[in-house]
Amino acid sequence: MERELKPAAMALPKQDDSLPKGKYGPIWPRTPACHGFTIIAKVKPGRADAIRGYGQKLAKTVESDPTALAPLKLHYLRWVLFDNDTRFMYQGIFDTDFDKYTEDAVELFKKVGVDTVFENLEGFPSDWKTNPEAFVRFVREHQCPSFLEYGEYPYVTADEIKKALRVKESLSDMLDQLQ
Repeated sequence: MERELKPAAMALPKQDDSLPKGKYGPIWPRTPACHGFTIIAKVKPGRADAIRGYGQKLAKTVESDPTALAPLKLHYLRWVLFDNDTRFMYQGIFDTDFDKYTEDAVELFKKVGVDTVFENLEGFPSDWKTNPEAFVRFVREHQCPSFLEYGEYPYVTADEIKKALRVKESLSDMLDQLQ
């Protein structure tokens, strides 16, 4: 597949009726940074340490099984506690659209028998594992849509990046053996 790999930026529209509709509401266009969303929500009082602990647990999970989050087709996750640990920001960049990411996340958490960090946020539905619509409603209500996204390597999937890195490593190994 021939693709021009020069940096690209996209200004995103304000959410309105012109966006295509998915199962759970508007589907934002794929941007040079792929798909993603940012939510900002209030932390339940006294739960900031639990959020940090969940981050440590997730890091250990990925350390022991680097493919643990593979079904989500993630590029990046960024979690931030701010305003004196009273608010939480979740930012995820991934290859699938919002509907697929949400369904995959709920299924992944149910499959591995873990809870979500979102349970530490005010207003998060307790029935999220059996009610994906409630999960989506929470995310949509707390979503802060971006209005500009930039990609240094635009529209490239996480799988394509990993494949390119494997090819690079193989070529490097081959060149090292020729020396």
